[in-house]
Amino acid sequence: MKKYAIILAAGKGTRMKTELPKCAYPLLKKPMIAYIVEHLYKSTMIDELITVVGHKKEVIQEILNATVNYAVQEEQLGTGHAVLAAKDYIKDEEGYTIILPGDMPLIDVKVIKNAISEHIEFRHDLTVVSTIVDEPFGYGRIIRDEANYLNAIIEENDAKKEQKLIKEINTGIYIIDNKFLVPTLMKIKNNNSKKEYYLTDMVKIMKDEKRLIGTYLLEKSYKAMGINDLYTLSKAETILRNKINKDLMISGVAMINPETITIGQNVLIEENVVIHPNTYITGNSQIKKGSIIGPNTEIHNSFIGENVVCKHSLVFNSKIDRNTTVGPFAHLRDGAEIGENNRIGNFVEVKKSVTKDNFKASHLAYIGDAEIGKNVNFGCGSITVNYDGFNKYKTIIGDDVFVGCNSNLIAPIIVDDNSIIAAGSTLDKNVPKGSLAIARAYQVNKENYVRKRKKNY
Repeated sequence: MKKYAIILAAGKGTRMKTELPKCAYPLLKKPMIAYIVEHLYKSTMIDELITVVGHKKEVIQEILNATVNYAVQEEQLGTGHAVLAAKDYIKDEEGYTIILPGDMPLIDVKVIKNAISEHIEFRHDLTVVSTIVDEPFGYGRIIRDEANYLNAIIEENDAKKEQKLIKEINTGIYIIDNKFLVPTLMKIKNNNSKKEYYLTDMVKIMKDEKRLIGTYLLEKSYKAMGINDLYTLSKAETILRNKINKDLMISGVAMINPETITIGQNVLIEENVVIHPNTYITGNSQIKKGSIIGPNTEIHNSFIGENVVCKHSLVFNSKIDRNTTVGPFAHLRDGAEIGENNRIGNFVEVKKSVTKDNFKASHLAYIGDAEIGKNVNFGCGSITVNYDGFNKYKTIIGDDVFVGCNSNLIAPIIVDDNSIIAAGSTLDKNVPKGSLAIARAYQVNKENYVRKRKKNY
């Protein structure tokens, strides 16, 4: 028995007013379709996942890579036509297929499990996932017969006045036994005003064939929210953000003004962490216990160790070890690895560099493409000069080194252990162990210069 999932992600999403395919648009810095793929696999109810792509398919393929199979819908001729593009993957007649739109990121593991379980338990040939909304305008209405079974799905344009009052709608999610999927799709006609093949026609076709059709009623209708424009995207973000923040606070994470705090779904935060206002933590970030994050801080795809303080700063794709202070106004990026008991102060940028324990760069410094040892002090205004206009070069600094203020280390360069670099030096040669390096012009004082200059004017 094979269990398939088909995600429909070929649409342009013109109402989003974006160059991206709609399903690729980010929700809390994560593409919408990535939520659905992740939830399908986490449900353990799916063996193989097929994504139907079309408009700018390479964008979706770059997001999902080899986690799914791809079927291409060359022309957008309706939802039925989209699913039919995946027919070559449905090779096992035993089992079921769940079909989902790619723009419903709030469909979670629980919904997927419950809907499929009900399909199996009641031995349906086709299950339509429905929900009840206060404002059903624009949705296909669920029409039930006298026995309360699904009789038809009527689209908004075809609905009569009394049918438009029905609040139970079709979510666009279906579960169908594999043996009926392709034969039913082949019978869908495009005899409608748009000349498109509608997936909803499966209900009538299978009903005429006396198949057993049922519904799974999704109680929390917001989970079936389709993202069609940036306004509905903001509503979905608010719902998801509030849920994530609530769960974290219940688990022991303190949030000051949580309505201003955004945490991504894949972020892991341990107890006894304090998060201050206007903080964004996204991607696969991890925050260990005892840390204080924010205010006004953004962390993405980064690891924050125990008892770290990080405020008014940006941390991207980096690692900060325990008992380190970062900020205010620091910027860590591109694989920066900050060791224990470090001080990365105000207006310090660290890029693609490693600093070991007890390193201090308290203010106004740039550290790029460098390896820095233990017990190093990096003076105010000092930089690693890593770029010559064509290539990047590396700076290596040993243990117990003191770098004076306003020093320039022109890479490639090695500063060995126990060395001192005099303030204001510009170095382009290696510094031996235990040396004092001075590279600056001698000071010249011209006495009475200002008085003589004034007389000339």
